[in-house]
Amino acid sequence: MKKIIIKASMSLLLLLIIYLLTWPVAIDPVVWQTPENKGYENNLTPNNLLSKIKPIGIGDNYGPEAIAFDQQGRIYTSTHHGNIVRLQADGTNPENWVNTGGRPLGIAFDNDGNLIVADAFRGLLSINIAGDISLLTDKADGVAIRYANDVDVATNGKIYFSDATIKFGAKEFNGTYPASLLALMEHGSDGRLLEYDPATGKTLTLYSGLNFANGVAISDDQSYLLINETGNYRVHKYWLTGDKKGKTEVIIDELPAFPDNITTGINGRFWLALVSPRNSLLDKLSDKPFIRKIIQRLPAAIRPKAVPYGHIIAINGDGDILENLQEPIASHPINTSVAENEKFLYIGSLVTPTIGQLNKAEIGL
Repeated sequence: MKKIIIKASMSLLLLLIIYLLTWPVAIDPVVWQTPENKGYENNLTPNNLLSKIKPIGIGDNYGPEAIAFDQQGRIYTSTHHGNIVRLQADGTNPENWVNTGGRPLGIAFDNDGNLIVADAFRGLLSINIAGDISLLTDKADGVAIRYANDVDVATNGKIYFSDATIKFGAKEFNGTYPASLLALMEHGSDGRLLEYDPATGKTLTLYSGLNFANGVAISDDQSYLLINETGNYRVHKYWLTGDKKGKTEVIIDELPAFPDNITTGINGRFWLALVSPRNSLLDKLSDKPFIRKIIQRLPAAIRPKAVPYGHIIAINGDGDILENLQEPIASHPINTSVAENEKFLYIGSLVTPTIGQLNKAEIGL
């Protein structure tokens, strides 16, 4: 009997080894060079300023990814099950305004009051004042948009948005979060910055080769935009005008966390949401694609994942850190975005059933 148990155990162990070494997975990991992780020091020293957040209810929804204000000051947020929730300017009376039929992520208003939506499942959408939804584009340069992520609208009407990855479509891979984990584990350079021109109906690729293209924000003077590259922990500046038009430069890198959305704030600020601290295992295995493939075969519960930590920063157009707001033991974790008006910061999250509201006066802004 003992020999039978040993033989069976050895057979199971052999099958497990074969599985870990050979079972097909969606990713084909590449070698990459991990940027230095300087950690939470200097201008990023830990604090508890985000502990002053007040939760604002969004009905029966959760995952308020992005936040925008209309001309009346009303608050809009995109949520996990497709609802665009609208609240009054004082944060009361949440209502499910429309459902996109997909997963809306970045949102921004255009000059005509239409809400422009980067929908990870459907592409780039426009929603008019009456709540009618129209598809603006779902491909660029003949390539399908598989993970529309964040969006901003220029004063001239052009729309700039990110396609996080053309390989791991959010709809095909069971949602935005699972697809993002696949893209980050593979670390391919298949994210892109796109431009949609309403005047021509054309969608162009402005910049490609990004590892998980994410937040997009246009400067007040419209001369450049910033785009987050989540997988490489950095922010790029893309010039829209002048002698540098079409050129890019990295303005801040070696961040201690994954940058998510970025938004244009007040007084030249850009607000950057840091969704989760960097994963040390992912960094250590950057030059070991074979081991990363083995890890992908493990149960999802023990693979690298986002760790709750509250953190947002404000930077200027040169990448200088202007504000650093944290809450290590976070009541409002996995921050995805920040929207600023004269009195408050409103903070989105991947997982919470509320928007975070932070009174600027309480933190000296």
